[in-house]
Amino acid sequence: MLSRRQLLTIAGAGLVAAPAILRAQQLFTAFPFRLGIASGDPSHDGFVIWTRLCPDPFDEHGGMPTGPVDVDWILYDDEGMKRIVQKGTATAWPELGHSIHVELAGLQPDRPYWYRFVLGREKTQLGRSRTLPAPGASLERLRFGVAGCQNYEDGLYTAYAHLAHEDVAFIWHYGDYIYEDRPRQVNYERDGRPRVHVRDHVGTDCTTIGDYRRRYAQYKMDPDLQAAHRVAPWFTTFDDHEVADNWSATVSPYQRDPALFAIRLTAALQAYYEHMPLRRSSMPRGPALQLYRRARIGDLLTTHFLDTRQYRSALPCRGGFEPACPDVADAKRAMLGTAQETWLAQGLRQGGTRWNLIAQQVMMMPLDRQTEAGGGEIRNLDSWAGYDAARERMCASFAGRGDVIVMTGDEHQNFAGELRARGGRGDAVAAEFVISSISSGGDGWVRPEVAAHLREKNSSLRYLSDKRGYALCEVTRDQWKTQFRGVDRVTTPGGAVSTLARATVERGRPAIIMA
Repeated sequence: MLSRRQLLTIAGAGLVAAPAILRAQQLFTAFPFRLGIASGDPSHDGFVIWTRLCPDPFDEHGGMPTGPVDVDWILYDDEGMKRIVQKGTATAWPELGHSIHVELAGLQPDRPYWYRFVLGREKTQLGRSRTLPAPGASLERLRFGVAGCQNYEDGLYTAYAHLAHEDVAFIWHYGDYIYEDRPRQVNYERDGRPRVHVRDHVGTDCTTIGDYRRRYAQYKMDPDLQAAHRVAPWFTTFDDHEVADNWSATVSPYQRDPALFAIRLTAALQAYYEHMPLRRSSMPRGPALQLYRRARIGDLLTTHFLDTRQYRSALPCRGGFEPACPDVADAKRAMLGTAQETWLAQGLRQGGTRWNLIAQQVMMMPLDRQTEAGGGEIRNLDSWAGYDAARERMCASFAGRGDVIVMTGDEHQNFAGELRARGGRGDAVAAEFVISSISSGGDGWVRPEVAAHLREKNSSLRYLSDKRGYALCEVTRDQWKTQFRGVDRVTTPGGAVSTLARATVERGRPAIIMA
């Protein structure tokens, strides 16, 4: 490409504006849309379409000049690209890594659209998105997918290849889109036994904006992940690995100085926004990003997408799988923060739909995680099990409703169980479904005897499995059905998908029926 000095010289001479030269010359060293396309945050009249210009994915600036570039976009109402609904031009700014977020509006509700980006002779593949049914519209059925936890080093994204063939209105990604650590090179199970090592991260531990951009680029070049993004709009939320393992609010276990952690957090949140199909309302402002939000889908479902990282108190005790210490019971400890708790409570009170989905990141059920007979109670203190008072407030807000479903990620396993008040010893207030990972955990590590012991120790648990995969949720006016889909392997290509189990919840009764 022409240098910035050459561009400014030509523009100064009055020959042509610099951005026009960048549009016209088309001199990229490689295909500029290597990270694919995506759509997201759908509403009844629109959605976001996303791409990022990145001809050199492992360069800090993606192989792009430090100047703006205009990119054309086109929206069609047919897959044959015969009928253009809208078109326009968006500017890819270097301040955002030359990413583009186009917020479309004025579309018809509850119908598919197709889109692509064009830059000179360079064109993206055709993507498919969909608007939601209008709030309040009569709706009999809805089907959507749930996925997350996709450690690149642990396995292939075979599950995404299968998810791309499912007919869903949208996909909710619960978090851990990337993993931030350096190349592992040697892999092992939790008990130290060797595990198959599939592929390596490029770069080192992510701390700067260049580090995070490189990591997202590596993940987004995966063809199976790109395929899943092309077929449906996504709602995305983050968990911990988009920043640092087990971080909370202003600190991480690896950096207790809030001022120093804020530098890393600022870089991580910017990179997250740059690579997700999010609206401008979620653009980060320093070390903060507005992510919790709500979508009302006809008169059938209200989805409350939560953020369980930015506002929570620091981890109690040592923050791992361990016995509870007195800090766990501290009434002042927060998981969502006051503002988000108030927002959620107001949303639940408003009603207007048959079901409420609490879409969040870490397990709410207070399970005993002891895996050996005769041992004392063990909790996962990075989950709601480390925040007793906050969990009881949630249980109180769900009690007596019979229309709340909690969905969760993080665990790299499938769980289905009843969320009960009073530390798991009281009445059931909601059903919780924990969805396994796309690749994190490899082909699986939980031995059958361990799984059996966990079920024995936790009477509220109805199902547990250890396969990589995703979930399909089918919602009708009186039933919620969650289908756990798993692949038989992710450490080698060609994994086959199957339905591991089906769970049903009847509206008005927070109990799970397994099949």
